[in-house]
Amino acid sequence: MDVPESESMAATAPRRESDDSADAGTVLELDGVVKEYAAETAVDSLSLSVREGELLTLLGPSGCGKTTTLRMMAGLERPDGGEVRLGGEVVSDTSNHVEPENRDVGLVFQDFALFPHLSVGQNVAFGLTDADETETERRVTELLDLVNLAGHREAKPDELSGGQQQRVALARSLAPEPDILLLDEPFSNLDVRLRVEMREEVRQILKEAGVTAVSVTHDQEEALSISDRVAVMNDGRMEQVGTPESVFEHPESRFVASFLGQAGFLSAWYEEGTVVTPIGNFAPQRLNGLTTEYAGTDLDVLVRPDDLRATVVDESEADGHIIHRQYTGPSFVYRVELDNGDMVHCQHNHVKELDIGKPVRVELDADHTLAWYPPKEGEESITERVSQSA
Repeated sequence: MDVPESESMAATAPRRESDDSADAGTVLELDGVVKEYAAETAVDSLSLSVREGELLTLLGPSGCGKTTTLRMMAGLERPDGGEVRLGGEVVSDTSNHVEPENRDVGLVFQDFALFPHLSVGQNVAFGLTDADETETERRVTELLDLVNLAGHREAKPDELSGGQQQRVALARSLAPEPDILLLDEPFSNLDVRLRVEMREEVRQILKEAGVTAVSVTHDQEEALSISDRVAVMNDGRMEQVGTPESVFEHPESRFVASFLGQAGFLSAWYEEGTVVTPIGNFAPQRLNGLTTEYAGTDLDVLVRPDDLRATVVDESEADGHIIHRQYTGPSFVYRVELDNGDMVHCQHNHVKELDIGKPVRVELDADHTLAWYPPKEGEESITERVSQSA
């Protein structure tokens, strides 16, 4: 039986929150915005609201439209359809466009864009054009204290580390007290160790300042670790918006499931009372939203590395073989090809090393419900469906 994708999506991952359901006020809204370049649609009918005081991250692969979306928020790009509203007022649509300098929006670019000939204090003060000398001095001092750079006020940008330069750029953008701060891949120019350290610092600074912020990244670990909410984009469209926990644990589409973490899919067949898979049978209650109306249906069950365990066994007892091993430091992640062709990943403590090529028995070790999706079109040509032998 074929299941319409819209029905199965509702079954796999019901939204834990609606984008419009929070009590917090809305600072910025995108309503059906479209952006086209020649024959290419970069952003397609995208709607999103940004809540007061939150850090929301636009996450997606390169070319998905997230930076174009941020530029429309800033006023650097004008939408070809839909509206951008800031504080409830339309700032951009097909007939009206408020320029970036006339919007109360701050910008932090990935290259920091500091003025090399100005000191740290002068860089921070650059946007305070309407403040007198006393107020400028007070605000610069306040912000340098906030970003922990009070002792570097007279230094030039090239005398600072990458992390310090980023904090100067952040302080400069916060100086005029914008309604919203937009950050374009703010950590991409930093080395890995500093990137992790700085994203924690930046989140703390933004929360202390009480500013609303939107960040753009393709780094899922970054998005999940610093955001109040994550908006996952693909091919110019919004796939899912929610807390980091909700988008990771309850992905509403196969794309979100595949993009976040190392996703594997078990070919499954749902008979009333049991779910048959290549690694054994599950109770239907283990699958999120699975009801009896889907009995007699092929499914793909989402499993991540920490959901599965592999045990080396005799060939006669095995249901798959290890074909790849990845060492991450704390753990090994093994890629296992099951006998029916499914590919899954199994995570083990670093002290337990299994050899490539070994026959293994794979077992489910998850203490949460699992998401599921319709089979991918054409998948039967690669994988033998469980239903073919059920």
